[in-house]
Amino acid sequence: MNAPFRRSDRFWQGRRVLLTGHTGFKGAWLHLWLRELGADVTGFALRPATDPCLWALIGTDAQSIIGDVRDDALMRSVITRADPEIVIHMAAQALVRESYRDPLGTYGTNVLGTVVLLAALRAAPRLRATVVVTSDKVYDNEGAGLAFVEGDRLGGHDPYSNSKACAELVTMSFRESFFREGPPLASARAGNVIGGGDWSADRLIPDCVRALEMGRPVRLRYPEAIRPWQHVLEPLSGYLDLAQALVESPERAPTAVNFGPDPASFRSVSEVVAGFSARFGGAPGWEPDPGQHVPEATRLTLRSDLAARTLGWRWTLDIERSLAWTADWYRAHRDGENMREFSRRQLQSFRDARRSSP
Repeated sequence: MNAPFRRSDRFWQGRRVLLTGHTGFKGAWLHLWLRELGADVTGFALRPATDPCLWALIGTDAQSIIGDVRDDALMRSVITRADPEIVIHMAAQALVRESYRDPLGTYGTNVLGTVVLLAALRAAPRLRATVVVTSDKVYDNEGAGLAFVEGDRLGGHDPYSNSKACAELVTMSFRESFFREGPPLASARAGNVIGGGDWSADRLIPDCVRALEMGRPVRLRYPEAIRPWQHVLEPLSGYLDLAQALVESPERAPTAVNFGPDPASFRSVSEVVAGFSARFGGAPGWEPDPGQHVPEATRLTLRSDLAARTLGWRWTLDIERSLAWTADWYRAHRDGENMREFSRRQLQSFRDARRSSP
């Protein structure tokens, strides 16, 4: 019998990593984590889309290349320069409402960008493993309320969700067509993340922060919609585990895996607003956002049994601590603290909590 997977921080020491999407919310946190682990990271992404942005606050000491993942020649140049052993592909157009405004750009980035990357990686001489990050929204969600598992049918009714499902199919095709003999290639699917440093438009916590700082209720489009909320560091820990497992025990590692929160952390949008507002301070409450809105699933939940079984992965923070950590981060930023050091402390607290969790 094969030995069980055992995560190790030492695995990342000196490891050459190409991280796409490093200027985004999740990408900036993962870049910080990889650097804390001693990895040699090259980031490739567009310029940050918001001001303020997390990358500007914590992304120092970085090999950062600004460019578009759809640019084939540039991508090949980046891979030559980075000479990666591990690739974590997070570059994406990640907003549902933006996908309605710009479906061409959404499909271009999320589908063609994935094709361009994987095609270029065929010539990467030292490549050991690739993780393609997609979304919990890749599943064909008919609103039945069942928690999705990895074998469920892919789909997606809006352009964002559908483009991510297409990225899953691209990943599957390249694995079977070009990477059958390795290096291993897998996809990771995570739920709605919260955490400090997100200022994206049309995202719940940034909307809360902006509203509360102005002393007005938060406007909600679908207050009763239920999502698998989790702190941003939760799925990032899964991506790291998956990448290590692909290198050290590829025969046991999953090729597609969910990283979702404790089922007890599933909450409605309005409940998350109430919890965050109470911890951040300011005028609590919400009001309906008037006008017509693009359709969104009313209920979306995941099961992470496969991640637990194959990687020994499980969530670390419950919803209350996730909201508290998120509110603490935004308060620290509001109060002018050094956010790189604050973020490093939060990351270390998460790593300590993870080591001590059952």
